[in-house]
Amino acid sequence: MRGRRRSLMGDTVGLGEAGTNVWPSFADLTSTIALILFVLVLLAYIQNLFSGKQLARARAELAETLAQLSGSQRQITQSRKQLRLLAAELEAGQAQLKLSRQKVDAQAEVIERSKQELSEVRAQVQGIGLLRLSVLEKVKQSLEEQVGGQHRGPVARIAENGNIVLDENLLFDYKSATIKPEGYSFLRRLAKALATVLSDPEVRANVDVIAIQGHTDSRGPAAYNRQLASARARAVLDYMFQAEPQLEEQYGRYFASSAYSEFRPVAAGDSPEAHRRNRRIEISVVLKDSRIREVIDSYLRKEDPVMDDDSVAPELP
Repeated sequence: MRGRRRSLMGDTVGLGEAGTNVWPSFADLTSTIALILFVLVLLAYIQNLFSGKQLARARAELAETLAQLSGSQRQITQSRKQLRLLAAELEAGQAQLKLSRQKVDAQAEVIERSKQELSEVRAQVQGIGLLRLSVLEKVKQSLEEQVGGQHRGPVARIAENGNIVLDENLLFDYKSATIKPEGYSFLRRLAKALATVLSDPEVRANVDVIAIQGHTDSRGPAAYNRQLASARARAVLDYMFQAEPQLEEQYGRYFASSAYSEFRPVAAGDSPEAHRRNRRIEISVVLKDSRIREVIDSYLRKEDPVMDDDSVAPELP
């Protein structure tokens, strides 16, 4: 066997040395395969190494992305909460706006109703004012009927303040409180005219007082002018009561005399014409304010639902 193996080996060697076909040995083949495997393993390792780094990088990027997504989700959640809060606030604001509009509408209705009621009150007060003018016109017409044809020019006129102004020169001389003889006839007719006016129940229901007012010019001491104005007004009223007893007996409670002296001039300046116009007798018809009080009290009762029939209305100044 050994001989044959040697023979074979010898033959082989000899063949190798003699021919061109050279076969690798088993060790060479094994080394080659091992080297190839080593290279493959090395390549696999290198590939795994790069793949691991890429995987780690990918994992890091994924973790960062997940963190960003988590932060975005938190922001989205917070934004949703804020949106819900804003929606709730908007809804509450709309509710308040609706309530405010309702209040404004209600207030507008109250204002409109108040305007209507005030218009009614104003109309009633104006009606009372027109009633005063009607009374004054009746007095003036009665005076004109009684004494208008007896003297030149108008003997009575209604001033801007609503008073009836009598021509003072017809009644008194300058610086005198003694009635002129021609003034007696005028005052008798004046007394009769006033009695005629006061015989009207509607007039008496609205008249509070008929004041006979004396006025002077600004010349002379103030004390003297007050005395003169008072004496003239009192003389006019006394003679009318004397000339028309019915006026004092039935309607005396409606009359009073007063003096304003020089302190209510109707003409400015120191001219003779201005002094003449300031010397005058005025008849002031003062209406009762109870009608106005009733109108205002009625309006206040409408405005204040707490007040009832037993409530006491506030006194007007």
